[in-house]
Amino acid sequence: MATIRLAINQKSYTVDADPQTSLLTVLREYLDLTGSKYGCGEGQCGACTVLIDGKAQRSCVTRVGSVTQKPITTIEGLAKGDQLHAVQQAFLDAEAMQCGYCTSGMIMSAVALLKQNPAPSENEIIRFMDGNVCRCGTYPRIVSAIQKAAKTASGPAAAKGASR
Repeated sequence: MATIRLAINQKSYTVDADPQTSLLTVLREYLDLTGSKYGCGEGQCGACTVLIDGKAQRSCVTRVGSVTQKPITTIEGLAKGDQLHAVQQAFLDAEAMQCGYCTSGMIMSAVALLKQNPAPSENEIIRFMDGNVCRCGTYPRIVSAIQKAAKTASGPAAAKGASR
């Protein structure tokens, strides 16, 4: 066990954990931040996606010891009070989820995409989101939601939460 300092959603946390423990395990079991989901455990499905330094990363294969003091944003850190992030609102408006299990990972990846490319084409969205799996198959609505977020948030504002 080691004392690990984390910067998550603009808050500081200290946990006693093995540095080899997955970030997902620490988020869910140590800090009760359960928005990121366990899907495949191999970094292939995207359900556990969080932002680390503003970039989408799979928390199930990220060792907590490798992210000490790096800014981490989870789905819980996107909204500002009662105001949803533009991507969260667009997912609701487009009804881009069915069971909802993949949704937090999809949203976090979409936020990273819009930070990198505020006005992506449909093909760019599809390519970027390719690593996120929706078992319900709501892909057309997910693409529509990301397009809506890009338009309504005027680009960089859509990714504002990613820079936290």
